[in-house]
Amino acid sequence: MRLQDKTAIVTGAGSGFGAGIARRFAAEGARVMVADINADAAQAIAAEIGGMAQAVDVARAGSVKAMAEAALGAWGRVDILVNNAGVTHLPAPMEEISEEDFDRVLAVNAKSVYLTARHLVPAMKAAGAAAILNVASTAGVSPRAGLSWYNASKGWMITATRTMAVELAPAGIRVNALAPVAGETPLLASFLGEDTPEMRAKFLSTIPLGRFSTPEDMANAALYLCSDEASMVTGVIMQVDGGRCI
Repeated sequence: MRLQDKTAIVTGAGSGFGAGIARRFAAEGARVMVADINADAAQAIAAEIGGMAQAVDVARAGSVKAMAEAALGAWGRVDILVNNAGVTHLPAPMEEISEEDFDRVLAVNAKSVYLTARHLVPAMKAAGAAAILNVASTAGVSPRAGLSWYNASKGWMITATRTMAVELAPAGIRVNALAPVAGETPLLASFLGEDTPEMRAKFLSTIPLGRFSTPEDMANAALYLCSDEASMVTGVIMQVDGGRCI
């Protein structure tokens, strides 16, 4: 029960990595808000873990404000925030990515971190302690062709994590990030371009440990970084990638 009596918001928790993190946090004693743009998916995971469901569009200020107010209204504080919600564009030459796709990727992957900070950091400062975890990607550490603006959005998140860590440390708020390699999530087909045995084999050949990241892998790393065991750890970008970025 490493998160006993902690309160946590996990965005994008209706599926994939976010669902894995929400499940593990609840199993470790946390009260979890399962936040997702898919209200039905959020409700299903929340019902499974005994958490609170919240429909949210992390790219919209009003929606993020409502999420923050719901959590603070229910709990009085938010001890842990996991900025997990993310999207990508299909692999293509950078000059062929539509402006609509570019705007969506930057809004969901970058602006969301700004919005959650704007609406939750004041309460965290008042409490004098909190942990924020941003889910970045190996794409922000070792970019590959075809995912240009997704790569850039995750590089932004890595720099945001470090600057947040420096600025918020005096307030007792730790900020770290995870950088997973592609995993068995709804985004996998988008990363691969097409989800075929051949494409999977080609991608897996670039991962020394020879497998994709799983929600359990992410949950284990998130649990450590958000627990009191990591009380001296901030500004870290933890690669959960099977050696992909070596």
